[in-house]
Amino acid sequence: MTVGTEPSMTDEIRRVVAEHARLSVPMAEVADDDDLYVAGMTSHASVSMLIALEEAFEVEFTEDLLLQSTFQSVNAIAAAVKGLLEDKKAAELGPRP
Repeated sequence: MTVGTEPSMTDEIRRVVAEHARLSVPMAEVADDDDLYVAGMTSHASVSMLIALEEAFEVEFTEDLLLQSTFQSVNAIAAAVKGLLEDKKAAELGPRP
């Protein structure tokens, strides 16, 4: 894939939300800081979305992130995924001398 053609993290999160959150409004009408639960997402749909996010970003949500607030908005999800990716990268690099 050519640099610049990869979807941004936010674009990928929005794709996953659109496919799995079962919102009652079109994703195009949802801003990144809008409450996804107010937009119609149920706790059951959030679990489906969590699994899809883990697959999309090759991360595993830690127990401390399994909160409604983590999945409340695209921005909240992006913050959580960014932290998980940073932790994953740090773990792959190993301890520093």
